[in-house]
Amino acid sequence: MKSPAVVSVSTFLIFALGGALFANESVLTNAQTLAPAENFPRFIVPGQEPAMHALNAMHRLHYPPVWLDYPHRDPAAGLCTLWDEWLSGACLWADTAGILVCDGKVTITQRLKNSFNHKIIDAEGYVATHQHEGIGHILGWPFPYWIGSPGAAGVHFSAEGTKSAVLTKGAPVATKAEGWTLVGAEDRGINETGWQLALSSAQASATVVLGVIDPRVSPFMQLRWSAKNLGTAQPSLEWETEEQSGFTAARRIPIPLPAGPAGTVAIEMLPLYRHPLWQGKITRLRLNFDNAAPGAEVVVQALFSQYDTRHNINNFDYIRGAIDVFLWTGDLEFMRAELPRLRRALRFAQSEFRTRENNCVLTTWVGHEGTSGLVLKADGSKTILHGTGVGNNYWDLLPFGHKDSYATIRYYDTLVRMAALERDIARHPEWKFSNEIERFDPADLEAHAAAVKAEGNRIFWSDETGRFVAGPDANGERHDYGFTFLNTDAIHYGFATDAHARTILDWLDGKRMVAGDTSTGADIYRFRFGPRSTTRRNVEYYFWGWSRPETIPFGGQVQDGGAVLGWSFMDLSARLKVAGPDVAWARLREITTWFDDVQAGGGYRAYYKKQGAALQGDGAAGGLGLDREFFESLLVPQIMLRGFLGFAPTVDGCVIDPKLPKDFPSLTIDRIRVKGLVLAVSASAEEIVVRKISGETNGLFTLAAPGFKSVPPIDWARTTEVRLTR
Repeated sequence: MKSPAVVSVSTFLIFALGGALFANESVLTNAQTLAPAENFPRFIVPGQEPAMHALNAMHRLHYPPVWLDYPHRDPAAGLCTLWDEWLSGACLWADTAGILVCDGKVTITQRLKNSFNHKIIDAEGYVATHQHEGIGHILGWPFPYWIGSPGAAGVHFSAEGTKSAVLTKGAPVATKAEGWTLVGAEDRGINETGWQLALSSAQASATVVLGVIDPRVSPFMQLRWSAKNLGTAQPSLEWETEEQSGFTAARRIPIPLPAGPAGTVAIEMLPLYRHPLWQGKITRLRLNFDNAAPGAEVVVQALFSQYDTRHNINNFDYIRGAIDVFLWTGDLEFMRAELPRLRRALRFAQSEFRTRENNCVLTTWVGHEGTSGLVLKADGSKTILHGTGVGNNYWDLLPFGHKDSYATIRYYDTLVRMAALERDIARHPEWKFSNEIERFDPADLEAHAAAVKAEGNRIFWSDETGRFVAGPDANGERHDYGFTFLNTDAIHYGFATDAHARTILDWLDGKRMVAGDTSTGADIYRFRFGPRSTTRRNVEYYFWGWSRPETIPFGGQVQDGGAVLGWSFMDLSARLKVAGPDVAWARLREITTWFDDVQAGGGYRAYYKKQGAALQGDGAAGGLGLDREFFESLLVPQIMLRGFLGFAPTVDGCVIDPKLPKDFPSLTIDRIRVKGLVLAVSASAEEIVVRKISGETNGLFTLAAPGFKSVPPIDWARTTEVRLTR
């Protein structure tokens, strides 16, 4: 068992992570009105001008994503880790138009570097989520939280610095310290900063009855407090149970002294789930201040139960996003700073999720067992299991967990990409990145990745339905609701075997029907721009907080038959990999036609209001994810660069591997930023032309193009154009 180390966060994180994320943040509510920014990239295909016009408009509409301006438009703050891998590269290569973000303070490229440089990684190696602040785990997702959960308890004396909606819209902020007993401390009242205590004698304490606490729904207790003149004290939290009354050192967890200047508010997430005696029915809590003498001052802002709302994919998203920043920018100083953190993040994930032993991500956090928080009975009644089914990722209503297919796919891709990075570092000793003790063996990572892929295709694949599923959960059960996103991800990231990939596409294309599915055949693409997120009605497999899914019709919720625009990119990528460019282009052409129809109808929200369909956004649930917090809509146009043009940065330059549909006599992307250069790239069946528009790069630039004649490394200071022929 790990020692019950305390996760401590200073008050600056409240502000770094704080704020209402989505309110009044989006420009994506009207028809396409953004004038093309000067020098913004364009996709050019002779003979396909209408489709390219729509695609260019979509690209500009979603670029730059509001994600870059959050939180508080602070140019130095870490961005939400969830989008690191999806959007870093998409933002970097198109940063050619001089667009500034964070109220015009920084370029997009600098904003991304700042985000990774300031990404919070705790002492153990867990990478913070950096989502808007709530009263969930401060390094995790902002919900679920303790209020309204049986077996959870808490008190908030102040909401200062806390932007969580539950504390700013009539939530219980106490005006009296009821239920508390003080020993050696004087009550100085409650003000806007919290409950003021003056410690009048040594070894002061504050004991409280908050109600009976169930360890199952309270794996953490969070303390928000500040102190002055505590010296070298070692404060602690003790508890008594219904079975064992009284306080004892055996039932105690240490509380770090607040860091920083005296009076600085600290947030302490006390991992009580790691303590062997945090069990039974908890009846009282005691804060021991351990002050050696009178004269200290303490302010208690809040003490409350906390679910484990961490995401098990954060470390993988952070690693891959940081690698993208390095490859696109070529910034050695950036990678020199990040590399030890990348390695630590991967080691934490391998240890925490027991990936070496199981060849998959095994999530053992409390509440993340992969089981549902809802139990439907034969008589139609329902049992709600509070604390069960906590989300692990973007799909925050769905339990995913224990042996986690969604996380394992990302782990696999992380292994592949980290192996490539370590191999590149080994080829460049002149970079002097780090010592040999810290590095991963790329061959070992690749061998492990192969084992993860083999095991994943065994345990996560359903022969019955011919697709990947969630689970096995902690009970050994698997859950299949036709997760299209899980399956297209598996193909996109190279996780699915060739046979499984073909079987998946046959299902999505309606060539085979899956018994029991609510949506089959053409109805899977009912919303035109992409597949439904799920194809089987789900009224029973959720975290406990989403307890009435049956009240929303199938397709009326993004995570139950609805659809998200951004994940059409994975669908397009899967088609390109399995069925080829003509099939992928046919699907993309359908998307551009849909986009033209939407723009003619007044934009996303106006169009779908007329259609009677609800869009999700700004805290409102809905069936379609297109704008507002759906930053990933930017991904769809990336199929032109990453797919049809086959452009990817490398440590020494780039690779171009075109996969052009027969309808494309050529494809030109006229402004691609890579390693300080802005390039125009044109590809046809017989020739690739790369032209320098501006910029400079350090050293020679290697251009690889499989199937084309090789060229020597390029000195762009002396060259403006390079042609590659078959």
